[in-house]
Amino acid sequence: MSDPRIILASQSPRRADLLRMLGLTFETMPADIDESYHAGEQPAPHAERLARGKAQEIAARERGAIVIGSDTVVIVDDELLGKPRDQAQAVAMLMRLQGREHEVATGIAVAADGILRSGVERVRVRFRPFGEDLAEAYVATGEPMDKAGAYGIQGFGATLVERIEGDYFAVMGLPICRMIGLLESVGLLYDFRGLAMEGDVST
Repeated sequence: MSDPRIILASQSPRRADLLRMLGLTFETMPADIDESYHAGEQPAPHAERLARGKAQEIAARERGAIVIGSDTVVIVDDELLGKPRDQAQAVAMLMRLQGREHEVATGIAVAADGILRSGVERVRVRFRPFGEDLAEAYVATGEPMDKAGAYGIQGFGATLVERIEGDYFAVMGLPICRMIGLLESVGLLYDFRGLAMEGDVST
């Protein structure tokens, strides 16, 4: 049986890097969905809803493919922090997060043959204290501008993180362990060489 066709419904280079790290062969195909926040919607369900929407949108167009969708949000004081619109907002976000704890919620979904499975991974992250000069210097690197909460834990932003409680990869944008569980739930098994349909994995 031929290898399953895997599509990552994202243009995030970080998510693609994580799939490549696992040895997966896949395509990237960003989904075109409305990502606006619904009135009264909680941040973690918002992330899961968007992950499901991304996976469903691509699966409806690419019949027979296994589609992975994901969405990450940063939450502080029960408020969702998205991607900063400009450098000033990025600095303001970082100053709001410095010296305290916040939450990262990453929704993950897998769509295959009319089946949709999803979940959300929640992680506690604590930033060390720092001043506005440091925040401005970090923003000047350009790294924060396409990331929820205005930081990336896998880059220069690692120097801001004092500790995390939970899945590091979820903070990067793709909770690997939960994703593998969802893939297994639709009949795909991971055997360290890639993915195969259940029953085709060598033992």
